[in-house]
Formats: sequence, structure tokens, C-alpha cells
Amino acid sequence: MELFSAEFWSALFSLVIIDLVLAGDNAIVIGLAARKLPKNQQKKAIIWGTVGAIIIRATATILVVWLLMIPGLRLIGGILLVWIAYKLLTEESGHDIKAGASFWGAIKTIIVADALMGLDNVLAVAGAANGHPLLVILGLLISIPIVVWGSTIILKWMERFPIIITIGAGVLAFTASRMITEEKFLAGFFEHNPMIKWAFVAIVIIGVILAGKFKQRKLAEQH
Repeated sequence: MELFSAEFWSALFSLVIIDLVLAGDNAIVIGLAARKLPKNQQKKAIIWGTVGAIIIRATATILVVWLLMIPGLRLIGGILLVWIAYKLLTEESGHDIKAGASFWGAIKTIIVADALMGLDNVLAVAGAANGHPLLVILGLLISIPIVVWGSTIILKWMERFPIIITIGAGVLAFTASRMITEEKFLAGFFEHNPMIKWAFVAIVIIGVILAGKFKQRKLAEQH
């Protein structure tokens, strides 16, 4: 991938959308984990908890980028990301997180909760970055202010404009389909058949959105 090429900017745009959709949920969890602390400790716990979470996420992302170079794992990662995109549309986010009663307890809760919930973010960022280290770093830098400051705004936007979640799921599905088509033992086939490649990408994106919308309708009927 050429630095600052059209492909670079499209990958960076995908990273921004992914971070907006996925990191916002982690930000809510961070706020909930610190909610029982005194006001003067809440901000410190959020900052230090976020620092710990970002270090773990940075390490995990670099590890995943390296793992995706192993034959077969881009295909597995792409399939997992398709499932994550589908679940984004069909599941309400669970925020039943225990608040930390102590300063260090809150920090531990933030780090553990973010590590568990951040798997989708790590996989999505690593996939969208396509192994480009600068994009990995930019993706992480973008996620930091979102996680620390953007939770309330993002939540309001998602509640007011549900289309944001659909767009996010579409971007995840696009990233997933690209990971699958770039798998080493499939790449040759898709490179020689660009029409099939883009048809496959379109089918994955449309399939995820339609399946998600269908599931949403079924859940609404049950309620």
C-alpha cells in the first residue's frame, strides 16, 4: 500500500468509521466502571484505566497484524468480522458492568472490560490497516480521544441516527470481505476475476445488512 495513496486514505476512512462505531461502546463501559468513585477520582481512574487499555490494545493489534500474515488466518479473521458486523446490527449493547468501589479496582475493571470488549475493535483495525504500521498507529491514535471523550456524543448520535450503526456494519463487512479476498490461497483467484471479487464484496455487505435488518424486525415483533 502506497503512503497517502487513494487506498491509504480509504483504509484510514474505514478505520475512523470502525472506531466511531466500536470504540464508543467501550467508552460507555469505562464510564460505568468508574461511576461509584468520588468525583475527584473518576477522571483519574478513567485516564489511567484508558492508558492501560490502550497499551493492551496496541500490543494486541500489532500481534493480530502479525498473525494475519499466517496463511489461513485472514480468512478466519474475515469470517469472524462478518459475524461481528452482523451482531452489531442485531444485539443491543450490554452495559451491565460492575462499578469499581476503589480507585485501583475501577482501573482494573476498565482494563479487563476493554480488553474483553475490544477484540472486535482490534480485529477490525488490524484488518482495515492491512498490515500497514502507520495505519495501525493512526487507528489507535484516533480511538484514544473517542474512548476518553466521545462516548456520550457517539451514543446520542447512534440513538438519533441509527443509520450510523448500519453504515458501521457495512464498513466492517467491507473490511471482512477484503480480508477474505486477500487471503494468500484465494488472492490469485480474485485478482484474476475482479468482477467476481467485487460481486463477492457486494454480496457480503448486502447480506450482512439484510440479515441484520431481518433479525431486528423479528426481535421487534417478539417484543
